[in-house]
Amino acid sequence: MPVLCDRLLKLKEIFNSKFGSIPKFYVRAPGRVNIIEQDMLIAVEPVKTHTLQLANTNPLYPDFSTSANNIQIDRTNPLWHNYFLCGFKGIQEHFGLSNLTGMNCLVDGNIPPSSGLSSSSALVCCAGLVTLTVLGMNLSKVELAEICAKSERYIGTEGGGMDQSISFLAEEGTAKLIEFSPLRATDVKLPSGAVFVIANSCVEMNKAATSHFNVRVMECRLAAKLLAKYKSLQWDKVLRLEEVQTELGISLEEMLLVTEDALHSEPYSPEEICKCLGISLEELRTQILSPNTQDVLIFKLYQRAKHVYSEAARVLQFKKICEEAPDNIVQLLGELMNQSHKSCRDMYECSCPELDQLVDICRKFGAPGSRLTGAGWGGCTVSIVPADKLPSFLANVQEAYYQRSNRSLVPEKQSLFVTKPGGGALVFLEA
Repeated sequence: MPVLCDRLLKLKEIFNSKFGSIPKFYVRAPGRVNIIEQDMLIAVEPVKTHTLQLANTNPLYPDFSTSANNIQIDRTNPLWHNYFLCGFKGIQEHFGLSNLTGMNCLVDGNIPPSSGLSSSSALVCCAGLVTLTVLGMNLSKVELAEICAKSERYIGTEGGGMDQSISFLAEEGTAKLIEFSPLRATDVKLPSGAVFVIANSCVEMNKAATSHFNVRVMECRLAAKLLAKYKSLQWDKVLRLEEVQTELGISLEEMLLVTEDALHSEPYSPEEICKCLGISLEELRTQILSPNTQDVLIFKLYQRAKHVYSEAARVLQFKKICEEAPDNIVQLLGELMNQSHKSCRDMYECSCPELDQLVDICRKFGAPGSRLTGAGWGGCTVSIVPADKLPSFLANVQEAYYQRSNRSLVPEKQSLFVTKPGGGALVFLEA
């Protein structure tokens, strides 16, 4: 990977000018869709002091230093260094360590920020692997992914574990089906006659800076509890919709029927939810809702549950089509991606006008399927494109979406690019 070698050399030079020494090792972690050469890279030097010094090659992100034994993560203003601190603290707490050694770290990222490609999760994963390496300790990739998924919540985002899992479990040349409880990854062979293209809407959405993301997580949690109560399960222990399906031992299609029976399509008020569960408003706010969702007035439980169960069914269908490899495989996969975007837009309501416009443009110019990727409310789309249509597709989308507006000011390599499955997080030792 010559591009990576060039970046490592450049990173070494900047590190030397910043800290007056050379790094002992480097850590790399990819973003969402495990895009080849789209990653976070950190140059690291352990030091004898207890000071954690963080710098970034991007001048927009100011230097930061703190005591390695007094990690404070600011939820109210989630600046870039807080994501590093999440990964650091996650490893520290997992091993129950105190009196940690310090380190000098220089971060270089080429994942477009707030683009839905998980630059923040890649930084958390990178920091976790950096800390583990400095301590000279070992964990499996699965354990690391689980710790990093949990520790990103220090920032206040009630995320799952998908981004952290693919960052560690990715393998070059194959897509992965990620499943949880227990965490595992299965290879999925993508069709050879098509490529996947990422297009950045240029609308940035920092999911830690708004409540949109957490409201959806809480709506899913509440839907899971109401479904569990409806089916006479122990609802107070249930946190995720997947748990209800597992407890009932039924298919996703059957879960969709249960959702139709148990939940109504009109939004629920906090009072109605309390009545359904037999709890007080105070219990709802303090025991179930996250701090930044306690004042939400309506919750759309039916729509969120329908989206989650139908999306899970589409993922399994996608894998099945890839395994069977029918002649019209690209068309079939494209249709699933289109259904997915429609559900994200209408049932989960995490799209935005720019993403919808970009999806329409991608379909117009030859993509059988296109959908948003990442948390939503901005960020990127991913489209499946027949390989023979790729040159005209890229040229037409570039003109229709980017050149007809100020969006053409975004660096081209960060706005529209072909992706291939790349490898997961790695440590490089300084030669």
